[in-house]
Amino acid sequence: MSQATAALDDTTERNTAVAVLTALSFSHFLNDMMQSLLPAIYPMLKTEFALDFGQIGLITFVYQITASLLQPVVGYYTDRRARPYSLSVGMGFTLVGLVVLSLATSFGAILGAAMLIGTGSSVFHPEASRIARMASGGRHGFAQSFFQVGGNLGSAVGPLLAALIVIQRGQGSVAWFSITAAVGIVLLWNVGGWYKRRAVAAAKAAAILTRSVTLTRRQIGTSIGILMALIFSKYFYLASLTSYYTFYLIDKFHTPVETAQVLLFVFLGSVAAGTIIGGPLGDRFGRKYVIWGSILGVLPFTLALPHANLFWTTVLTVPIGVILASAFPAIVVYAQELLPGRVGTVAGLFFGFAFGMGGLGAAVLGELADMTSIRFVYSICAFLPLIGLLAVFLPDLERFAPARARTV
Repeated sequence: MSQATAALDDTTERNTAVAVLTALSFSHFLNDMMQSLLPAIYPMLKTEFALDFGQIGLITFVYQITASLLQPVVGYYTDRRARPYSLSVGMGFTLVGLVVLSLATSFGAILGAAMLIGTGSSVFHPEASRIARMASGGRHGFAQSFFQVGGNLGSAVGPLLAALIVIQRGQGSVAWFSITAAVGIVLLWNVGGWYKRRAVAAAKAAAILTRSVTLTRRQIGTSIGILMALIFSKYFYLASLTSYYTFYLIDKFHTPVETAQVLLFVFLGSVAAGTIIGGPLGDRFGRKYVIWGSILGVLPFTLALPHANLFWTTVLTVPIGVILASAFPAIVVYAQELLPGRVGTVAGLFFGFAFGMGGLGAAVLGELADMTSIRFVYSICAFLPLIGLLAVFLPDLERFAPARARTV
């Protein structure tokens, strides 16, 4: 009877963990879908407010840099003091940012909305990543991918909804999406309740088996630096597509705005596919090899993109999105294994740095586009994946990671 009860409890716990992961992934979908509305309506804002590419880049920079600076702080703080309901608070910032964006009548108001949306992201990502790892059942790569793919799908759907709703009905219709933020707040409040109960139980539980690396501090520091360089190359290149792809298509191929938004959706959908693939592959074959192959493997496609016609441009963005995106879940979990016990700090650092590089990339590339052309930007960015060669210097953690017991 006791064995049957234990088996039933174990099944219930697994089902609950799957439900939590699903809730986190769906919340990530809502969060990133709302946040992707901002870059998706850049063509409309550019026309209505007479903005240049430098100002467009500044909007992305303000949004991304807010998230970049705050995420490591949030992760560091919550590693030491759990805040189970902070996810709902973060979603609340996004809700307010959407309302401000829908009512904005000046460039300054748009920047303020971007800052609020960035703040919501900074609170959401580190804590959600921590809870996803807690609910992973040891399949850390899969859990990270499953959590992140929700965000990628949301980022892909956002431009499509912008084309169907916001572009058609105007800036004020952005406020409609605050309803989804309210749904997210309720959902994340329930996740916070599970997290609170699970954290208390974990504090009382016996030590569990985990993995601890035996690298020196210098090796760990060098590895973190290499991972940061890889994030730089990935997100600088992604900034060229997420912020300026529609402008590139309109400039080079004279596509309508709605068509350009649909093609952006195709690219972002491929990014979602790559994200869900990367984590499980890292669990199975080792994260170093997924990181190395995913970033460097994209190089032939990025080099070909500036020289392709419209059809092949659309085709090439699919492997670019899949291969490039498969790296990030593996990078995050690899870094968490380098620094055990600092899940929130690592998640905040890497999500924050990714956002920061995306924002910096958008600002720099916007200025470069103003000085040269949007086509020149894509020719230069094609070489960024060469930085992926640095991944060869990452240590194989399987060799340095004897299993031992520690309390979490």
